[in-house]
Amino acid sequence: MTLLITIFAAIIVTVKWYNRKDDDMKLGILIFMYWGASLMWMIDAVFEYVELRDEFFAPAPADMLNDAFLGVSVVALGLVVWLVRLLITDPKGVVRKSLMKN
Repeated sequence: MTLLITIFAAIIVTVKWYNRKDDDMKLGILIFMYWGASLMWMIDAVFEYVELRDEFFAPAPADMLNDAFLGVSVVALGLVVWLVRLLITDPKGVVRKSLMKN
């Protein structure tokens, strides 16, 4: 589940990045995080398959639920890191204007 969730997130962000009009949102960083996580989970799945063989294709429901929570957590953490970086760099100057206004 972690692999599927991160691959879907990576594909969605890649499509959004590809159809962008400008690069103000710095989606490239988010793409690298999600594709890196997807590669990590792919390697993990290969090693787990080598270890478990047939049992790999019949996981317990509790294991699938844990993997789904982990996948959602990875996607959420990637979004938080990207958002913090976006707020710090402030490419459109929105945060700076808001702080200067007060």
